[in-house]
Amino acid sequence: MSLRDPLARARGLGSAKDGVGHWWLQRMTAVALMLLTPWFAWFALGMIGGDQIAARERIADPVSACLLSAFVLALLWHARLGVQVVIEDYVHGWQEIALQVASKFAYALAAIAALLAIARIVVTA
Repeated sequence: MSLRDPLARARGLGSAKDGVGHWWLQRMTAVALMLLTPWFAWFALGMIGGDQIAARERIADPVSACLLSAFVLALLWHARLGVQVVIEDYVHGWQEIALQVASKFAYALAAIAALLAIARIVVTA
């Protein structure tokens, strides 16, 4: 049994100021995905049966390219926030830090690759 006050013990565990910001970001990306997912489903289903040239032309449309970029960024950001929470809850020690860093790099790389692919299609179409 410890004689320390529970508040004194909790103070040494780090700041609790960023939880609300994380929660809001997760909700905002969820709302963005709720709005963009039906568009993406319509967009993707509209390309069924088409050839590569038709798909490139649809993606190269400025409105489609912007919405597709927004969808990809919201999806990856929302996924990164969810994976961060899972790692924080179930992994501890040095593995937690290593996985947090690895997941941030992996999601950043995926976002960069997706945006570059969309940009390349827009520029070359």
